Amino acid sequence: MWDGYGMGATWMSGGWPAWQEYWRDAFERSVLTADVLRRRGNDFIERSAQTAPNVLNFDAEFVLDGRELPKPVNYGLLRIVPPAGTSIDPRKRPFIVFDPRAGHGPGIGGMKHDSEIGVALGAGHPCYFVGFLPQPVPGQTVADVCLAEARFVEEVISRHPESEGRPVLIGNCQAGWQIMMMASLCPDLVGPIMLAGSPLSYWAGVRGRNPMRYLGGLLGGTWLSALAGDVGHGIFDGANLVANFEALHPSNALWTKLYGLYSRVDTETGRFLEFEKWWGSPVLLDAGEMLTIAHDLFVGNKLTSGELHDERGLRIDLRNITSPIIVFCSHGDDITPPQQALDWVLDLYEDEREIEAAGQTIVYCLHQSIGHLGIFVSGKVASKEHDQFAHAMDLIDLLPPGLYEAVITAADGSTAHPELLVGNYVLQLKVRTLDDIRALGTNTPEDDREFAAVARVSDINLGLYRSFLAPLVQAMASAPAAEMMRALHPNRLRFGMFSDQNPFMRPFAAWADSIRADRHPASPNNPLAAMERQASEGIVKSLDGSTAVRDSMQEAIFHGVYGSALLQAMVGLAAETPSSGRRISRDLARELAAAKILAELQTRLAKGGLLEAGVRAMIYVHLPEGTTDERDYNALERIAAEHKEARIGFAQFKQIVREQCLLLMHDPERAIAALGQMLPPDAAQRAEMLDIVRRVATARGALTEGAEQRLAQIAALFEGRAAAGSSPPPDGPARRSAKAPGRSSHKGAE
Repeated sequence: MWDGYGMGATWMSGGWPAWQEYWRDAFERSVLTADVLRRRGNDFIERSAQTAPNVLNFDAEFVLDGRELPKPVNYGLLRIVPPAGTSIDPRKRPFIVFDPRAGHGPGIGGMKHDSEIGVALGAGHPCYFVGFLPQPVPGQTVADVCLAEARFVEEVISRHPESEGRPVLIGNCQAGWQIMMMASLCPDLVGPIMLAGSPLSYWAGVRGRNPMRYLGGLLGGTWLSALAGDVGHGIFDGANLVANFEALHPSNALWTKLYGLYSRVDTETGRFLEFEKWWGSPVLLDAGEMLTIAHDLFVGNKLTSGELHDERGLRIDLRNITSPIIVFCSHGDDITPPQQALDWVLDLYEDEREIEAAGQTIVYCLHQSIGHLGIFVSGKVASKEHDQFAHAMDLIDLLPPGLYEAVITAADGSTAHPELLVGNYVLQLKVRTLDDIRALGTNTPEDDREFAAVARVSDINLGLYRSFLAPLVQAMASAPAAEMMRALHPNRLRFGMFSDQNPFMRPFAAWADSIRADRHPASPNNPLAAMERQASEGIVKSLDGSTAVRDSMQEAIFHGVYGSALLQAMVGLAAETPSSGRRISRDLARELAAAKILAELQTRLAKGGLLEAGVRAMIYVHLPEGTTDERDYNALERIAAEHKEARIGFAQFKQIVREQCLLLMHDPERAIAALGQMLPPDAAQRAEMLDIVRRVATARGALTEGAEQRLAQIAALFEGRAAAGSSPPPDGPARRSAKAPGRSSHKGAE
């Protein structure tokens, strides 16, 4: 029987020495692990006593205190002090990293040197950080936070008058939708917006893969959030949100994380303690603020449907944002899956031509495997994706309206012009359509109807709670009782109970020091160590299996309850189709403005001089390919450095690039035909510009056959060897459809 489990083989292969070696190592690891938990508990006690704890790994100067604003909030603006040896260019746009307030403490965007903050500083950008205090200002609202964030951006702009662009805003997780709301109300303040693992379309997902989106329905809506806030005496405990995240993967929370520490305690201690400082410091939220977030966003899904308004009555419409929006998400993220990060585009627009007409530029980047926290914590992600984006923000800001995918590939020996690359990767921006987003998976009309039923049921339950139960709960709640409940929350208790406040833990410090001075790790080939690893794998598989069963049962219950025709009829949904009815409504003023811009654009076909003609020619060469990459822009930067006397500001150059690209996209034949009227008579000037066009056109390497033909056509025009009305090659860009203002059947763009 023992041999059936491998025990006899283990005994015979290792004998008593292997057992002795393993058990001594196991005992030492147990003591060392207990000491690490003791140190973690001490960190927790220390941080709980601090007014403004964070895990920033950079020196920072306090700039603005949100508590001193007309509508006070517990947010603050900090300037990151560049480390010694870091050179900051005052002409480069500032970066502002907004930390997520989703239960954990602040600082995650700068917890490591290889981080969003680190790569921005490394690229020479001034950098700022927006964090928050553990205690909310009583009565603060989501709208108040939007106002505070706008004030922070104004302050950063005022501090950098030499900057050639508006600040880049990076919103991690929850902070992403928050800055999107702010930017929709103050579009002129912001530069490119990067959303890292940020949910904006809260119902979206794929059956069998995204179970967390069912939680609101299974709890009967948001009345429990209101109850938690009332029991907390006006405070919602962020530890509840942390517990929800951990419940998604019990195997990690209950076993993998601690076993990883135990099995590699000699090398894992530093990383474990660093991460637990952030994970183990739950913050508090105002009860009303949290209810708004849960009810209007995660259950109500009102952001992309245009149902939210600020306190002035202005509608929060994400189509107001004219700065580029970069969405970074991952297939490995089951907290904010790609559907929740991207399907807001489908909610706002029927097709990509509407994106162009709205003047909006949307870029998305898909990681294949990284988890939710890794999107803004992983050093590998920071040194690849975040670093590439930090160096490519100006290129992205030049893109004309449309939908693009950022594809980042490793450079190798076959990569053309490696001197034009930043680092070891190539960033390409490829034109995409809404069908590319739909191909990632999206809700069916039946799914949307079920989530709409959840929203209706939530309204009913919340109304019943507020009318009949809330007055009693609020009368019984007290501040001391609420504070005691928070102290006894498992996500706090498990930290504090291992600290030096527990007298049984104090001896572990000396014991651990003694063991570290004379450590006896087991050999990697020790058969008992191999059995330990196998047992751990079995525990993980068992927990993951039960989690999969739980998730399947919850999904089945959700669809069974909210897919009921009777329930849907009872809440008034029987005759509705929420999948189409929840799309944001058309805006006549917006469409008229787009038509006016298009009409004015047509009058500028022959306007401009040599610079405009050169930019139009550069774009035209690669236009049908629908792809640009960083080498195009970096080549232009080098050329600009060679002609400092003719350099123009970034804002003016951006206007020229966008206008010339739109002219080509709307009417390529007339746009190219008009070049002859824009070129100066000086042959030397034309030849110099033609050389620049060639340098930029070949920055990626050898041209395609179609690009060669288009470049030859441009050369003939610049050299006066062809009639101005020459037609583009057969594979050139198609003429823009005239059936609707601003709508194009061709998506190519430089």
